[in-house]
Amino acid sequence: MKLYHTLIKYNLLIIVFFISCKSSFNPLASSEEFKFTNQPNHIYFTILQLNDVYEIAPIQGNKYGGMARVSALYKELQRENSNSMLVLAGDFLNPSLLGTMKIDGERVRGKQMVEVMNAMNFDLVAFGNHEFDLSYNDLQNRLNESHFEWLSANVYHKENGKNHFFHKVIEGKKEAVNETYIQEYSVGGKTVKIGFISVCIPSNPKSYVHYSDMYVEAERTYNELKDKVDVVLGLTHVKIEEDKEIAKLLPGIPLIMGGHEHNNMYVKQGDTYIAKADANAKTVYIHRFEFNPETKELKFKSELKTINDKFPVDEEVNTVVNKWQNLLKLKIRDIIDNPDEIIYRTTEPLDARDTPVRSIQTNMGQIIAESMSKSYGDENIDCAFVNGGSIRIDDILEGDLNAVDIFRVLPYGGPVFRVKLKGELLNKVLNYGENASGTGAYLQRFNVKRNKDGQWLVKDKKIDFNKEYTIATSDYLLKGFDIPFLKNSNPQVLDVYEPNSKEIAVDVRKGVIEFLKSK
Repeated sequence: MKLYHTLIKYNLLIIVFFISCKSSFNPLASSEEFKFTNQPNHIYFTILQLNDVYEIAPIQGNKYGGMARVSALYKELQRENSNSMLVLAGDFLNPSLLGTMKIDGERVRGKQMVEVMNAMNFDLVAFGNHEFDLSYNDLQNRLNESHFEWLSANVYHKENGKNHFFHKVIEGKKEAVNETYIQEYSVGGKTVKIGFISVCIPSNPKSYVHYSDMYVEAERTYNELKDKVDVVLGLTHVKIEEDKEIAKLLPGIPLIMGGHEHNNMYVKQGDTYIAKADANAKTVYIHRFEFNPETKELKFKSELKTINDKFPVDEEVNTVVNKWQNLLKLKIRDIIDNPDEIIYRTTEPLDARDTPVRSIQTNMGQIIAESMSKSYGDENIDCAFVNGGSIRIDDILEGDLNAVDIFRVLPYGGPVFRVKLKGELLNKVLNYGENASGTGAYLQRFNVKRNKDGQWLVKDKKIDFNKEYTIATSDYLLKGFDIPFLKNSNPQVLDVYEPNSKEIAVDVRKGVIEFLKSK
């Protein structure tokens, strides 16, 4: 197979030219340069790629994303070319605020996303690491409910010491999840077969999951597939460095559609292009292909499309989205009167991504910790901290923020406790959090820092082991879940105050919202 990838020259640089839509009526109006001129006997097909989508509704004050908008775009692409696929490169079942909501006593756990994706007629998805945030039973239910195909070569269901393919149960029968997938298109008696391979980053260890070596499995499935199809494409959920290694290992793959990173990128490694869109459908990739059945030449053009408030919505999908959003707002109104009120406009992006909040101090973590302190008044609190693992949005927040955004950041909520403890225990807690870097026990802090000698400072003064300190922290931490010795029963915990229902501190999210509104 010969490969030709179209690039457009601009200012003497060879670049891939991205244009977002300019019309609310024709979202493809600016896509003409990404289309091919039809050639007789050639086969054309299109793939619409998403990755790392946790929200079914638009975000950032309704400005970006929204699965009903994506669905409208996909239907337009299908009108352009009926040979079109809709794919997602992993991470969609978790995390989300909706996923934490309880209906009839059970948490939703991604059910809303599968229902929306079914309505959108997704074709193919890859496993992402966040799919395994769910319990095995919840994941199995989502698999059973899905109408689309799943793909992975290196994740297996571990049960009773043995590894099996994950599967769906359809009408009482098990159907194994695919290691590879083949899509076939025929035009005028000519056919093209497109093969897909996939691997997932082994970053979420669970007792029911076995990860085999991603490079070994990528090479194995590619070799098994390449002679059965005309072209092999990747649909992966790994770090960009790992996608590059896969591209080096498998130079015959023209395009890897990837996930895991949450910012868009288009990277060339050898003769392979790696495409990743922004998280939460802020952007998507449209890949248009031209295949010559006689010469086996493949050409493709990749367009990054911004999904914004200029887009129309697919009303059928929007009905499903609104059903879930209305349920969510009913729950939120139990705590906040006006969930849609704009409470803050960012001057710089607020970093609430999983890896940073579990390893370094971020501005979003600082805001949460400071708001916890402000819930009781600065004069009453020496310092505040919260476990990074309580921040569940795994995204960057920009632009206009409303109360729903804060609930997305902290879906589990919970009260902020005012705690008096000995300086010796406070120092031990801070050390534990620092040593837990890379895990959910890492602490996001306010009024706490280290000096050049590695000593902890509270309000710029070294901790006095014999002094009593008043801190603000979460109910979760005080139960000893992440820091086992930080609990009410510890004799160095001298007093614990739990807020009543009329105080802002009764829910950490109320505190963050009021703090941001005051800035």
